[in-house]
Amino acid sequence: MLKIYHNTRCKKSRAGLQYLLDKNLNPEIVEYLKNPLSLQDLERIFMKLNKKPLDMIRKQEKVYKEKFKGKNFNDHEWLKIILEYPKLLNRPIIETKTKAVWGDPPENIEQVL
Repeated sequence: MLKIYHNTRCKKSRAGLQYLLDKNLNPEIVEYLKNPLSLQDLERIFMKLNKKPLDMIRKQEKVYKEKFKGKNFNDHEWLKIILEYPKLLNRPIIETKTKAVWGDPPENIEQVL
């Protein structure tokens, strides 16, 4: 199993996908902005990433600055926020059966291959 959680409009996400394709890998492409993730999906991904949800928040996004900057939320609350505002999730995330990694820079992807 090899998945990439991908945003086609994101330069970094496209670079991660191209990295996989250049290695002749054929990942399942999950366009999570079009097909929202479930809470269970996020919990599984973060467990494999071994990161806290706050570690994967895009703090440069307008919605973060307007609604969440400077506020304290627990991990479960951040997961709910990501579900409501999936654009806040850093991408790409590459997931295998046992691990996941943030693919920025694309060379990070080697950690799961």
